[in-house]
Amino acid sequence: MAGPAPRKDDGEHLQRVRRICHALPGTTEKVSHGAPTFFANNKKVFVMFADNHHNDGHIAVWAAAPPGVQALLVRQQPKTYFKPPYVGVRGWIGIELANISDEDLAAHVHEAWQTIVPKRRRAAARS
Repeated sequence: MAGPAPRKDDGEHLQRVRRICHALPGTTEKVSHGAPTFFANNKKVFVMFADNHHNDGHIAVWAAAPPGVQALLVRQQPKTYFKPPYVGVRGWIGIELANISDEDLAAHVHEAWQTIVPKRRRAAARS
């Protein structure tokens, strides 16, 4: 018996992610590893959109996070947060988009951007 059909984004979640990411200074978007990926200052990745990556069932983002945040969030809210493949070993968090508000997603995206962008560039972006 076949399992359920793989989940795919209808475009709504990707538009949410784009709107939030592009609100941050110096953000560019490129396809990297087959997925929409958001770069700070055209150099370093801070968020990746994952649309059922390798049929994992998640319509999610993978976001950079400060040390210790991943373990805490995954333990407290395992239906919303997970350890993503590849970048999870570096402390990044996976965020299930169906289970998070725009406000909370924006806070995580902003934190990801701050984690990746050097302090001096953050200060220059504010001026």
